[in-house]
Amino acid sequence: MESIRLALIDDQRLFRQSLAALLKNIPGIELVLEAENGIDCLERLGRIPDLPHIALMDMEMPGMDGIELKDLLQRKYPQIKIIVLSVHAKERLIVRMIEAGSSGYLLKNCDKEELVMAIHSVFKSGFYINAQVLKAVQTASAKKAAMTKNITHIPVDVSAREKEILQLICKEYSNAEIAEKLFISVRTVEGHRNNLLAKTGCRNTAGLVLFSVKYNISEVV
Repeated sequence: MESIRLALIDDQRLFRQSLAALLKNIPGIELVLEAENGIDCLERLGRIPDLPHIALMDMEMPGMDGIELKDLLQRKYPQIKIIVLSVHAKERLIVRMIEAGSSGYLLKNCDKEELVMAIHSVFKSGFYINAQVLKAVQTASAKKAAMTKNITHIPVDVSAREKEILQLICKEYSNAEIAEKLFISVRTVEGHRNNLLAKTGCRNTAGLVLFSVKYNISEVV
């Protein structure tokens, strides 16, 4: 079974070294890169043979912070999924980072079990949405609905089949599992997923999950 390759980017040396030591002792996870900021990360990425599957990154770092690094990684290495590690619990910031393309958002005081769960979920399904992120999205959606007086209207045309696929995505089904369940090809599932991304303007699977929750198409399990 393929190991999950990780990059860890954080300027707080003690936190980074402690987390690196923890990650190195988890079976099935391989820490392939450590960096202290975005500039350091990009330089090191060019020198390693295999890119990480997932980057765990802080938001506030000198030289190049996590927000700028996230944007650069998404342009240059779109295959690398991003999990934000932050001390900030502000709901608008959480929503902003997920809508901007992050696959997950964790507070630095989360426990080991949740961190490992998030890594595996992002590797398998492309997203990890915990209760805190879900609450942030629901709060932001409620505020927006109160201003627009439009709570349930979906702003784009989503077909019945696309709704089915969204619901299964939210249950962490892979493309192959969705195809088997709906008796369609994997390519058809991929086509529907790409159409949904284009219609909704979402950047990745995590964005589709938030869209689905926001407009009451499905719930996150």
